[in-house]
Amino acid sequence: MTPSPPEVTQLLVAWSNGDQAARDQLMPLVYEELHRLAHQYMRRERPGNTLQTSGLVNEAFLKLVDQRAVQWQNRAQFFGIAAQAMRRILVDYAKHRNREKRGGAAADLPLEEALLVAATGQTIDLLALDEALTRLGLIDEQQTRIVELKYFSGLSIEETAVALGISPATVKRDWQMAKAWLRYELSRI
Repeated sequence: MTPSPPEVTQLLVAWSNGDQAARDQLMPLVYEELHRLAHQYMRRERPGNTLQTSGLVNEAFLKLVDQRAVQWQNRAQFFGIAAQAMRRILVDYAKHRNREKRGGAAADLPLEEALLVAATGQTIDLLALDEALTRLGLIDEQQTRIVELKYFSGLSIEETAVALGISPATVKRDWQMAKAWLRYELSRI
């Protein structure tokens, strides 16, 4: 049975207030969703990747538990931070693989049509995507957060708006602008 967003939010707030029992109750409730997020990430990874979905979930979980300064507010914020953690883990993993190969090709990441509507089956280097998002963050941090929440977390327009405290119309506008900017940046590779 999928927990309700209010139930998850209540546990997150209790955890923020120091209730470790709330954290322990929360994790089994969100594990399935974290696993789904990790599975989406891993589907985009190249074949032969030695990092498994469960490993990605476990590493992300450890990063989430180590979050000391976060005041958990709601489910959308939690999954947004989880998606960021997974993205960082995969980027670090790709960097490590490249170091081992002494400059070998980076992992290819097929981009979903929702983000870059270029050619079918187009792939992109995960490190290039991360660098492009970092550059976008220097120009517009909000657009970067929207990409992370929409593309990497799979949140809806409404959930993204709640997580960022902005209107759904602003999310739609910034999402379109960010996709266009990333499409341009990644076409130059």
